[in-house]
Amino acid sequence: MPIRPVRGHGSWLVDEDGAEWLDAYGGHAVASTGHSHPDVVRAIAEQAEQLLFYSTAVPLPQREALAEALAERCPAPLGRVFLCNSGAEANENALHLARRHTGRQTIVSVRGGWHGRTVATLACTDGARYEEAARRAGIPLSRKVPFDDVAALDAAMDDRVAAVLVEPVQGFAGARDCSPAFLAAARRLCDERGAVLLFDEIQCGVGRCGAFSAAEAFGVTPDALTFAKGLAGGLPIGAVVASPMLTDALVPGDLGSTFGGGPVPCAAALANLAVIERERLIENAVAVGEQLARGAKSLGVRKVSGRGLLLGLHVDRSAVEVQRALFARRVLTGTSTDPNVLRLLPPLSFSSREADLLLAALEEVLG
Repeated sequence: MPIRPVRGHGSWLVDEDGAEWLDAYGGHAVASTGHSHPDVVRAIAEQAEQLLFYSTAVPLPQREALAEALAERCPAPLGRVFLCNSGAEANENALHLARRHTGRQTIVSVRGGWHGRTVATLACTDGARYEEAARRAGIPLSRKVPFDDVAALDAAMDDRVAAVLVEPVQGFAGARDCSPAFLAAARRLCDERGAVLLFDEIQCGVGRCGAFSAAEAFGVTPDALTFAKGLAGGLPIGAVVASPMLTDALVPGDLGSTFGGGPVPCAAALANLAVIERERLIENAVAVGEQLARGAKSLGVRKVSGRGLLLGLHVDRSAVEVQRALFARRVLTGTSTDPNVLRLLPPLSFSSREADLLLAALEEVLG
């Protein structure tokens, strides 16, 4: 997108010419509490003045506090936390835990999923060019099943499968939410066949789908889930939140990350989580998401997929054309691998008034 932002506030970006842009994309769902929330900025500055960095060679109160905060917000028995730098790194470590626990190698993932650009996560990501890159690297085996297909998942799960990796709401595929029945079947099949269930909540977690975790929203608890994008309000961070079943056999050195769990991103994440709770942003995501869905349907959008403020607007024309027309009106949105789905990922603080502004611009574009 040919815009050069120089500052931001709430759901707005300001470019180098001083023009304001309504951000309904949130930098790939990162700006969960809005751009440069004062509490998050203050926490970063105060922590940077006290201690900018130290590695996992020593315990840090900020790291411990964030681990406790994440464990408190995730369904039991998920309570063991590993902090890292990104979503791909979080998924890599979740896969490592699953393979270590089961002694198996094969990973089953779902068509349409996006899990990262590292070698192991590329193998689980949908798309011919990503799969070819993983094959060239000679990574362990992976299998993909059609979206929301319980029978195909059942058929794919033999005694070589270490884990099923799934996004409860697929972001890059156009905000496609798995059915509760599919996720429940994945839980049952993993239990029956000795495999591990992993939820990739990099994009759909941290309140975006109407609960803190998509696991809570769908009522299905995995053996581990991963967070990243919206966790620290703009600083790089990733997290694996796992059950003790996967972590009890670990010894020091089995998992590690030099910069993971550093004091500054942890301070930012703690402030970000406090804002989400204090300002009731999860409830806001539900209410404003419903407002956007109703409004979009009234404008002729044929279907709205997703949950909360991870929405896919299914339009009867090229989503790229709609995105460009909205861009011309200084509104930022996203697209997806579905050429007819416009993706909305605004801050969880996106207001009802801002939703009205977005819908008014969309009405002009759709005619």
